Amino acid sequence: MNDTYRHKGLRKQLVETIRLKGIRDERVLEAIGKIPRHLFMDSGFIAFSYKDQAFPIGEGQTISQPYTVAFQTQLLEITPHTRVLEIGTGSGYQTAVLLELGASVFTIERQRKLFLKAQENLHMLGYKPQFFYGDGYQGKPSYGPFDRILVTAGAEDVPAALKGQLKVGGIMVIPVGDRNSQKMIRIVRKAKTDFEQSEHGTFAFVPLLKGLED
Repeated sequence: MNDTYRHKGLRKQLVETIRLKGIRDERVLEAIGKIPRHLFMDSGFIAFSYKDQAFPIGEGQTISQPYTVAFQTQLLEITPHTRVLEIGTGSGYQTAVLLELGASVFTIERQRKLFLKAQENLHMLGYKPQFFYGDGYQGKPSYGPFDRILVTAGAEDVPAALKGQLKVGGIMVIPVGDRNSQKMIRIVRKAKTDFEQSEHGTFAFVPLLKGLED
């Protein structure tokens, strides 16, 4: 499927929508304006690609609302060459945003079908993160520590394994709560055993699950 002038125009409108909702990081807005979200959508929802809404992508998962993607990304304060661990590849759309900002992305997906589909799609579009099929709760200790950790599903608590893989001075962004709603938590690792935590609004994500699924 092509990325047409119409798609580009709709993305400009989407950028202005999320700007009005409070996204101020111009680099994040530029990334949202560049990435063809319709190429990450299931065929039945392509007509709605540039609405600021989440949509199903199969396997009980969703492609996040663009505002939510931008909000989480803005909290991470990404700079070029930042090493980011992403928990939950999903469609790969958030992965693409991180890569557009110049990050080195290590992304984990527990659903094999989504893992394979996102891998194919991102490579087709020229994006080259490091992909892993695995349990996000465990992170990727052999590749850490990481400058940033982004969790794209709602967790009941902050996994200790992920906190341990965050560099001193690093930032983790994770939605924490029950299955109905979560608080967006930003964690800064100040020292080996010192973590500073702040809340940034209420959101609704699919749950962060343990283990693997074929």
